[in-house]
Amino acid sequence: MTTTPSHVVGVGADLLADAVEGQAVPVTRVDWRPPMTGTEADLVTVATDPRRREANDRALAAMLAVSATLVDVGPASEVLGLERGQFLHAGPPIGWDRTSGPLRGALMAGAALEGLVDDPEDAVALFEHDDGVSLEPCHHRATVGPMAGVVTPSMWMFVLEDPATGRRTHCSLNEGLGKVLRYGAYGPDVLERLRWMSAVLGPLLRSAVRAGDPVDVTGILTQMLQMGDEAHNRNRAGTLMLLRDLAPAMATSGADPADIAASLRFIGGNDHFFLNLAMPACKLALDAARDIDGSTMVVAMARNGTDFGIQVSGTGDEWFTGPAQVADGLFLGDYGPDDANPDIGDSAITETAGIGGFAMATAPAIVRLVGGTVPDALATTRRMHEITLGENPRWTVPVLDFQGVPSGIDVTRVCRTGILPQINTGMAGRRAGVGQVGAGLVTPPAEIFPAALAALAARVPR
Repeated sequence: MTTTPSHVVGVGADLLADAVEGQAVPVTRVDWRPPMTGTEADLVTVATDPRRREANDRALAAMLAVSATLVDVGPASEVLGLERGQFLHAGPPIGWDRTSGPLRGALMAGAALEGLVDDPEDAVALFEHDDGVSLEPCHHRATVGPMAGVVTPSMWMFVLEDPATGRRTHCSLNEGLGKVLRYGAYGPDVLERLRWMSAVLGPLLRSAVRAGDPVDVTGILTQMLQMGDEAHNRNRAGTLMLLRDLAPAMATSGADPADIAASLRFIGGNDHFFLNLAMPACKLALDAARDIDGSTMVVAMARNGTDFGIQVSGTGDEWFTGPAQVADGLFLGDYGPDDANPDIGDSAITETAGIGGFAMATAPAIVRLVGGTVPDALATTRRMHEITLGENPRWTVPVLDFQGVPSGIDVTRVCRTGILPQINTGMAGRRAGVGQVGAGLVTPPAEIFPAALAALAARVPR
């Protein structure tokens, strides 16, 4: 006797599933793929590590428990101890000889800003000969920087703190879009804007922050995800909520009314201003999950324009790197793919924490900036759940019935499924001095996850 199945699960080719559906039998299609090539033995070793489950539970819980508050604003020389000639940059470690165009342009602008050279072009010789200058990743100083991520001693920084632990993270102030230092531009207008930010905007923000209660950055992130932002390439609601919190204290600070008006106009006209708070808030949360033996959770993704690197909780400060990829997206004006530099910036810390590209379903309008379609945005958020340890009940997606954003990228799940983290990103021009050329979507180089998996396997007690 032959019975008709009530339901069929289809894996792989669609031919069989199509035939079954033609017989009016419900079919669930599963996008199954074999593990990444060469990872089978390491997957078995790590999967049988008796520490893994509890370690990952601890890492995810630690990340989700953090609340980030804005407690201060100050120059990097003060809050980071950065000295003359010391430069921070986005991504994993790199030397001048391998730096990309936008990172070189940003470093040249930084050298002129600090008075090390009169003309940014003269900074090339300074860096080539390592003449009293040093380069260090932002991440090594509890800091994150968008795009080139260059930080110099005179730049003013946001200071975020977790009230429960007192841990702090930092990020520079956002310059806006177009020809700005973080996209590798170094013209006179770039330097003039940065000097105004240090002389006027930074001190005014410090006065406002110190005058009131700490700004609940995590709370703003919670609200902005309900209002159409994904907190990487769309920060409009977040910026306006920040302005709401700071404007009264700025207005009553006693500063020159013209300076107050200029600062309010600058923040209100820069939809990306809140990004530089979202990033250190995500780093603050992820830093709480670091250094847990046996944990396979990714705690940082970062790019310097040449290399893409990740760090994993269970492997300490080690970077696993591969070549940064050029984003696929939309371009400004007459620019095209040949004008774009490979991906750059620490801003992928947002995706590492579960927002940005992982939360595209909260911000369908983002596809107008980075490309794709609204169904693509929804599918991306659903797909990222397949490579994460859990979800964040604080940060939810209204269109997906308020499901928490996918959180805690798991190296083993990436290697097992072949699904790579999705990142929304801006695109910097390949040549120093060009600035922004577009925005789009990008993923990490696949090989860095098997490398991290191998390092995790080597640490499993025998």
